[in-house]
Amino acid sequence: MIKQRLDDYRAPIEKVLQNCLQEEGVPEELLESMNYSLQAGGKRIRPVLCLVWAELLGQKKENVLHFCSSLELIHTYSLIHDDLPAMDNDDLRRGKASNHIRFGEALAILAGDGLLTRAFSMMLQSNLAPEAVLQAAGQISRAAGPAGMVGGQVLDMTLSGNKKMELEKLKEMHSRKTGAMIKSSCLAGAILARGGQEDQLRAEEYGAALGLAFQVADDILDITGDEARLGKPVGSDQARDKLTYPALLGLDESRRLGLEMVARAKQAIETYSGIQADFLRDLAGYIMDRVE
Repeated sequence: MIKQRLDDYRAPIEKVLQNCLQEEGVPEELLESMNYSLQAGGKRIRPVLCLVWAELLGQKKENVLHFCSSLELIHTYSLIHDDLPAMDNDDLRRGKASNHIRFGEALAILAGDGLLTRAFSMMLQSNLAPEAVLQAAGQISRAAGPAGMVGGQVLDMTLSGNKKMELEKLKEMHSRKTGAMIKSSCLAGAILARGGQEDQLRAEEYGAALGLAFQVADDILDITGDEARLGKPVGSDQARDKLTYPALLGLDESRRLGLEMVARAKQAIETYSGIQADFLRDLAGYIMDRVE
């Protein structure tokens, strides 16, 4: 049921993503590389979260669709760069050859750069109140930047192999690398709907808890998952001596932490009702259901 509802929210986003890179003057090989990764699949969680939060607080889907869809370009850029030899050096992504394996390292870097910058031009073309667009784009910029996702990747590389690292430091690293964009996706949706301070706070609380649960689940699946279903190598974190929640806490305690975050996410939205609120609650539960 949750998968079908996720597909329903994802469908209009996919339509936008099919044509969003068409721009005069883009070299053909660069466009091919960008589209290769953008059209490789994925759950589109970040744009869906932005869209659902906007609708929950009264905004029309057609008004925010392009802004929400742009978040997938940022996510795709981060995956391309994470897979590079200088980063995680992964050859497989979503069941296909990584971008640098298919197109070469230089073009993969430029494809990531192109996706990131195109994302912000899509945001700024939104037909919404300018102050709301600027505020939402500012939140995304901070989440994707050096204090957010980029900084989290640096911490990830720096702290790999540190078996004595404390849990709070691991949470901080993932709150930047994974959690910042998930949290800001929810917050941006609330901002675009002109939600009040309380709504924005609840969007942040929900997104922060969901982001941590998402990372815990991914860490567990790297050990227990199936490569064919995940679309990426299983056990790659352990092979690179990366510090993960199971490495620090064990599988059982990691599951407990993930379920605690699911409960916290649901608590953040307990005052909301309707189909969007029900979806957000079910999505939180689905995150950890994947590891059972």
